[in-house]
Amino acid sequence: MTSRFGKTDLYVSRLCQGTAFRHLPRTGDDPQGQRVLQHCLEKGINFFDSSNAYGWGGSEIALGKAVAGRRQQVTICTKVAASYPPKAPGNGTKPARFTRHFLFQQAEESLKRLGTNYIDLYLLHQPDEGTPIDDIVDSMDTLVQSGKIRYWGASNHSAKQVAQFVAVGKKSSKTPIAGIEDYYNIAGESVDSEGQSRTGQLEREMFPLIRQIELGLVAFSPLDAGNLSPNQQVKATSPLAELVQALDQIAQNLNVTRAELCVAWVLTHTEVTSVLSGAESPEHVDQNLAGTQLVLPQEVVKTLNAANKTYRKQIEQKPVNR
Repeated sequence: MTSRFGKTDLYVSRLCQGTAFRHLPRTGDDPQGQRVLQHCLEKGINFFDSSNAYGWGGSEIALGKAVAGRRQQVTICTKVAASYPPKAPGNGTKPARFTRHFLFQQAEESLKRLGTNYIDLYLLHQPDEGTPIDDIVDSMDTLVQSGKIRYWGASNHSAKQVAQFVAVGKKSSKTPIAGIEDYYNIAGESVDSEGQSRTGQLEREMFPLIRQIELGLVAFSPLDAGNLSPNQQVKATSPLAELVQALDQIAQNLNVTRAELCVAWVLTHTEVTSVLSGAESPEHVDQNLAGTQLVLPQEVVKTLNAANKTYRKQIEQKPVNR
């Protein structure tokens, strides 16, 4: 099953497989990573995500190797970080500006690593506060017109910043922003600089904009960066313990895994186009894929929403004690 990404002509699978592996090498020569990506293709997943910053090109090489010979069957999303790649392994990075020269240079290098002559969806990996919005929109439009990318978007940006991209695009008749990639899951431990839940902020500020502009949304980290993994030890005194208990009780009642339930919950929100997961085994790919096909009863959704709301209030009041 596929969904249209915003207003584009990209029809993507409800599960997007990422290449920001946490435990597997971010390289093109890792056999386990290749097995995972090949399994995704065999299961009909057509949407893959990467970034020039994942292994500083290694993950893009891995993805390019996996989809070689199948390029027309897949949608490739990759991102450009606002950093210069380290000059040598282990070295630190230096911040970069999203100038036209930098964006074109990084896009060209991503294209080479991916082994393709176009990128379906090219995202700004994080905000660049120093480059004028008008200049960024103009550069992304030029990339589209050049044929190097088909659509562009933003990752980890605020609703205000995305709205500015929209406004500038309309004013200047440039290629509009197509969508975003952001952190969203039922736990949502991550908070902003003011201690507010990032997932709550997404719902309050970004979701209305997504509906108004008809943007696509790739929601990453359905298991909250592993915090919701069954292998993760949760202290009984942690607010997360109550949420996990609710998840596991419902999962047992429905005879599904926790991962399936977490993916399914994210997709109960119509603003979400696709769930981005970093599965590192074929088994986990299958669980996440099953979650995209799981239709949750309304009573279950209400119960999960209540558990989510309770947990969110607790993490906004004090640091989470694991």
